[in-house]
Amino acid sequence: MVEFLELPIDILPVILRFVVKSSHLAAGALVDKTWNEFATPRLYERVSIFSWHKDAKTKVLLLFKTLSTCPHLAKHVRQLEVRDFPKAILHLPTSSDETSIPDLVLEGIKNCKGLHSCVWTRDGSLSSEILEALSWIASLRQLELNGRSQGQYDPRLLAHFKGLQKVSIIMPSSAVVSQLQSMMKVSGGNLRSVTIICKSSPVLTDATLEEMAPNLPNLEQFFITGCPKVTERGVSAIVSSTQAGLRELGLEGVSPKFDMRAFAQHCTHINALQFLCSIILTTPPSLNTTFHSTAAVGDEPANDSRLEAEWIAWTQSVNHLLSASPHFERFQLYATSTSSATTELVRGLWLNHVLSAFWAELVRLHGATIKRFSVLRMAIGEDGVRAICLGCPGLEELFIVSDKRSLDALPNVFRLATNLRTIHVNFPLRSSTSTHVSRNDDSEASGSDSEEHSPEHEDLLDPSRPLPFLLPAEALALVKRCGPSVTQFGCNTKVWRVGRKVSRALDGTVEAEVVLLPYESPDIPEPFLVVRT
Repeated sequence: MVEFLELPIDILPVILRFVVKSSHLAAGALVDKTWNEFATPRLYERVSIFSWHKDAKTKVLLLFKTLSTCPHLAKHVRQLEVRDFPKAILHLPTSSDETSIPDLVLEGIKNCKGLHSCVWTRDGSLSSEILEALSWIASLRQLELNGRSQGQYDPRLLAHFKGLQKVSIIMPSSAVVSQLQSMMKVSGGNLRSVTIICKSSPVLTDATLEEMAPNLPNLEQFFITGCPKVTERGVSAIVSSTQAGLRELGLEGVSPKFDMRAFAQHCTHINALQFLCSIILTTPPSLNTTFHSTAAVGDEPANDSRLEAEWIAWTQSVNHLLSASPHFERFQLYATSTSSATTELVRGLWLNHVLSAFWAELVRLHGATIKRFSVLRMAIGEDGVRAICLGCPGLEELFIVSDKRSLDALPNVFRLATNLRTIHVNFPLRSSTSTHVSRNDDSEASGSDSEEHSPEHEDLLDPSRPLPFLLPAEALALVKRCGPSVTQFGCNTKVWRVGRKVSRALDGTVEAEVVLLPYESPDIPEPFLVVRT
């Protein structure tokens, strides 16, 4: 029998690709010299700092001390993600024989000579010196940064980055927006992806997009969020200028005046979205009263006829927009809301009919190619989920909203999608006889309600209300009925990996038991990555 040590060394990198936890990679690097040679580059390939990491201050210091004093390790860093940075450490006193914290950070960055991607989104931690050091790294191709420049850095430095292929800017100031054209012009034909995320900020306008557009001939991905001054005019300029053809488009929280019908007509007329694979949309603000009404389901307000007509027009325009995209794979839709309530009601039975027709037409047009179907803050009934699972044979990811009491019936529906890998179901945190949609956004996670009045607290105290989450045993019971293809399952804020525990019975037969395992990937689960305004 071949021993483990006799296996060809060539397969060690393949084995290590399946090791995702940094602590496991660190242990692997200590096995012997050969393992160290392969595990160390993998360990330092991606370095991440997140807000939920324990002892963040200590870890940040240790990280940049390592990167600054060990260039042989820093050279392996390909992705540097600084999504949290204790700003206080920048002002910590140092002894005369110690290097200052800012200098450690700069030296560490300079040593990452093979850096390909940098994310630095912590507000107040980005400086002109850091930007300048990053701009000198010739291998840098992806940059995501915090755009609040006031008192932090000189926005003119953004025009120093050459050769970028992907740019993401979070909460840009007007000064940063004024430099976007110069930044895009420098990278020019190299740029493949542009993301601008605001929070209902008026700084990004149609005029800005029209100025940027001529510099983006090879753009393939374009995402904007929280930009209430952007209409179809600005987005049409971007779409029309790209010669490569957009593959992914995200329009979240754009202007209430955004005319989806006009945009669809423009795109189909010039065949601009023939290569589109993915779209992210939020419902127009004018339609949101449907979701945060306090009326009971079935109540018919005076303006229901107008709302129904607007919903029909909007959904038909979306289907028209996507009708000329034969390679379409990923559909993501979110209902925006101005309501502060944790749960929201879907008002008007007519809406169920409108949405059912919407899903049915999407499946008719793209069922053969759709791999991801994601709809949040608006419920899809069991019949709608069944139509999606039956009509999309290649479906791999499904994110939906459901009442908790409907969960028991859904696994039998999920089994109809034989290639389904990832399932995430949100249900409202309060019990009600009405249909709910889940917010599942940062306002809940941040604990904006006091403990005494939080919906979670009320649910736990009141035995008549369902828990705001699934217990592991409940989740496991559901997963066992979802079919053999599922590898990840989530509900509200919980996510598990789905694994198999293999055992041999006394008679020699081998059995594989479905088990839930902790989520270990350094990537944030998709449901929590989505930005909603």
